[in-house]
Formats: sequence, structure tokens, C-alpha cells
Amino acid sequence: MDESVSLAQLAHRLEEVVGELRGIPVDVERLDDSELVRQQIAQAARSAGELRAMHPVGSPEKDRHEQKSRRDVLDALRRGVAMRTIVHASVLDDPRKAARIRELHAAGDLHRVVDEPIQQLLVFDRAVAFVRITPVAYAPGALVIRQQSLIATLVDLFEQTWTRAREVTEPAQRLTPREREVLALIAEGRSNSAVARALSITEAAVGKHVAGVFAKLELPATEDDNRRVLAVLAYLRGAAR
Repeated sequence: MDESVSLAQLAHRLEEVVGELRGIPVDVERLDDSELVRQQIAQAARSAGELRAMHPVGSPEKDRHEQKSRRDVLDALRRGVAMRTIVHASVLDDPRKAARIRELHAAGDLHRVVDEPIQQLLVFDRAVAFVRITPVAYAPGALVIRQQSLIATLVDLFEQTWTRAREVTEPAQRLTPREREVLALIAEGRSNSAVARALSITEAAVGKHVAGVFAKLELPATEDDNRRVLAVLAYLRGAAR
């Protein structure tokens, strides 16, 4: 599916929903108190059977609070709650957050990663959604949405983003945008010098990026394998995006 088309369709659907709701009471509540937001999220989580989540940044919680949050997620998974979570790639730059994400992914909270900007979103059972009031990291407050037409649109947004996202277990999620550019040009059969000319950087810089790609794709130097070819194969399989 063409991404620009799908986003345009989504925007059109949002306009339709807004039009349908004109003059109709909308079940959207604004909560400016972050503690009250946490309480309502906890209440929704206790009875939920399914959770869709998008997180542009990692949790600000530390130590005891972070451990409690982790235990709550694991307890929910043991109760049989189906969880899918989309995170922005920048979250994985923090080794501690990356380790937690991989642990939860292995436990059943399936994670995918995107490079595009996303907003904070929680949708429980297609029944209630929480959206941050302002699209700023750790900003206080949230909109609590129970209007079914709006929730359906948010679910569509989540599912389209999920389809485009990549698995959190793919080593390529750690590649920088420049490393992905270098790998894409290598896949076209270009030499390091040709890549350098195409990107207007030095050949030495290309060499460093290539070494970074090899390390992040876990391709050690051996006499039997050509790492350049293996990296290209990973790119062509879609495992290096």
C-alpha cells in the first residue's frame, strides 16, 4: 500500500468523522492532572483484553516506579491480555529502555519500531483511548476518548503504522539513517568511492559507516563469508531498512 495514499485516506476519514459529529455530543474528556490520567489508565487496564499502544519516547519512570510498571505489564500478559506496541527508533538508543522493550517483547507484548514521528496513544479493547493533549514528550494531561467513530479512526492509524513498522528483533533497527543510505547504495552495486561521491562524504567516512553496518547486522569477518554481500542480502530481504 502506498504510504501517501493511505495517510491521505486516513486524513479524509478524520474529516468525515468530524463532519458526522457536528452537533452531536462527543464522548471525549480532557484530563489535565497526570495522576488522574494514570488512575484511569490503570482502571482500563484491569479489565482490558487487548491493548494497542504507540510511544514516541521511553518512559520517564526510574527504578522503583519503572519496576512496578514492568511487573504490571508482565502480570497483564499472564492474565492473557493481547498487547501490541509501536515505539520510535530513538527509544532504542537507551540501552536500558532497549533491554526492557526486548524483555517485554519476548514475554508477549509484541513491539515494532518506526522511524517516522508518532504520538502517544493507548487504545483498550476498542472501547477507550488515551491521547496526549499536546504532542510533547512527557507533557501532562490526556484526552480520554470513548466516542466509537473516533476510536475506530485511531485504530486504523495504529494498524497502518503497525504494517509499516519493522520487528524490534531485527538488528537493522539500530542502523542510523546514514548507514541505511550507505547500505542502499551498496545494494545497487556501488563501490565505497562511488557511495562517497553520491553522498558527498569522504571515502573514509563511508568505510566507517560500512563497518558500523557490519557490526550492527552482526556480520563478523570470516574467510568463508563476504560481509558486503550478506549485508546486501539482509537489505533485499527487508531486514535492513
